[in-house]
Amino acid sequence: QVQLVESGGGLVQAGGSLGLSCVASGNFFSLNAMGWYRQAPGKQRELVATMSNAGNPNYADSVKDRFTISREYRKNTVYLQMNSLKPEDTAVYYCHTKARRSILDDEQNYWGQGTQVTVSS
Repeated sequence: QVQLVESGGGLVQAGGSLGLSCVASGNFFSLNAMGWYRQAPGKQRELVATMSNAGNPNYADSVKDRFTISREYRKNTVYLQMNSLKPEDTAVYYCHTKARRSILDDEQNYWGQGTQVTVSS
């Protein structure tokens, strides 16, 4: 089983910055891409940013040039630095990865518990 534990988030004024981090732990053979999704009230969960094991980032258009994703592979950790935050960035942010529990298993999706980010205008 893979556990994803997020930290960071909180309340910030528009134009401010916040950082999120997520650590993967448990028994697994390999982790694939790690990243962040978010869900605002009444909306579907959407991709924010992901980073492959090769270090290639992928961002939603709405956060490009404002958010930066990074990983520490040895620590099984993914970060999201959020700058120039806007009220529309308000959402619960979820850490995500695909992991293989053993060499014989298929990859499965794993999610963190979510952390609230609120941007006031």
